Amino acid sequence: MLKGNARAIFIGFVGSLAVLGGFYWYVGIDETLSVLSMADTKILVLVVVGAMCWLVAWGMALRTVLGVLGSTITPVKATAIFSGVLFANNVTPFGQAGGEPISGLLISHATDREYETGLAAIASVDALNFVPSIILATFGLGYLASSITFDGNLQYAAFTIVALAVVVPVSGYLGWQNRYRLERFTVSLITPVIRTIRGTILQREPLAEGSIEKRIEGFFSAIERIATTPRELALALGLSSLGWIAQGACLWLSLYALGHVVSPVVVLIAIPIGAVAGVTPLPGGLAMIELVLAAVISALVVSISHPVIAAAVLIHRGAVYLLPTIVGGGVTAILASR
Repeated sequence: MLKGNARAIFIGFVGSLAVLGGFYWYVGIDETLSVLSMADTKILVLVVVGAMCWLVAWGMALRTVLGVLGSTITPVKATAIFSGVLFANNVTPFGQAGGEPISGLLISHATDREYETGLAAIASVDALNFVPSIILATFGLGYLASSITFDGNLQYAAFTIVALAVVVPVSGYLGWQNRYRLERFTVSLITPVIRTIRGTILQREPLAEGSIEKRIEGFFSAIERIATTPRELALALGLSSLGWIAQGACLWLSLYALGHVVSPVVVLIAIPIGAVAGVTPLPGGLAMIELVLAAVISALVVSISHPVIAAAVLIHRGAVYLLPTIVGGGVTAILASR
């Protein structure tokens, strides 16, 4: 699947590097490199440790969801699989939206389960990850609203968080209440598309409509099983929250390594807003997430210079983007060879 999207992935990376290069040229490449050269190496090690904690926490959330679906795997395997999921997200356009079909395939291969089960598992984990991020950012904005005036980039950040805080739960509630109608609609919409793609593009015998309908129903049934296990849902949400806190710690430590101490509220607001930029057509949101993080931090902490913020963002993204991409790429290669 990745091979078939190789051209789009290559073009996406070229575009990301161009945008990223333009950003650091604007901030000042020499100034940013000068700041990076003064970073405390001991703290940089902690940044990597924080990224590993984030990866393990979200891997365990995936393990919890898979357990509900009847697939028991070890914590190490869950972390390895989730690193492969992040690799798929990081190299495909539109981030999680573009990487989920590939992630479902990786999970199904690694756990020997049906494709729709793997897709339901990763879709559930991605949906669960939105909840604590919105809650953390909303509390952070509420705390800041009592002490500062929102203007410029901060107004856009506040609007984004408030919009997500309203749209996500409302959409989830409406989707759950109308899940059977949504299932029937999905079957009627997807079935002809799958049959056309399989028969014309893939040059293979079209699947029977009943077979496609059964697979789609299997996906919705898996989602329903996950949604009706409150104890496991609470555990997965707790692990997801730990992952977001670990990501925030990475960004906080990145600034601290450069000699700047900021309020934890700053990173708890910046990280979720930056994650929203991951839905752009660029692979994994590369370049756009960096720009958003830098814009939010500069709006919240005006006392830190732009080169310092750019350097801190580079350190943070180097840990949370490169680590799962490298590890996950190896996991994906192993599964592909099987």
